[in-house]
Amino acid sequence: MSDHGMMEKEEIFSKVLRAGRRTYFFDVRATKAGDYYLTITESKKFTNDDGSFHYKKHKIYLYKEDFSEFNEILREMTDYIIAEKGDEVISERHQKDFKKEDYSSNTNDDIAKDEESAEKFTDINFEDI
Repeated sequence: MSDHGMMEKEEIFSKVLRAGRRTYFFDVRATKAGDYYLTITESKKFTNDDGSFHYKKHKIYLYKEDFSEFNEILREMTDYIIAEKGDEVISERHQKDFKKEDYSSNTNDDIAKDEESAEKFTDINFEDI
């Protein structure tokens, strides 16, 4: 590839946001005409059963003529989500202090429900079968 071809793909300005298994890359690049545009890439790490891993990437190209509307809608959507659900992450697996539920920590209500459902079953003596 010529030096000119390499220049077209060179990042002018970049930022990285690491978020768990996901990494977001924000890259300012130049068009052939010398104008700038933004690429946003989501890279997500997947681990195979054998311990090896691979990445899946999704890319958005955002051009200057769309910046204002894109920014407005992004702000509106993020503001809506924060207003409706707050900024605390609700998904259990994303909580920093998430631990799988231990069955020994059943509440009294849970135990009562289990006993009620157990009473609905008939006791069977397998020696009689």
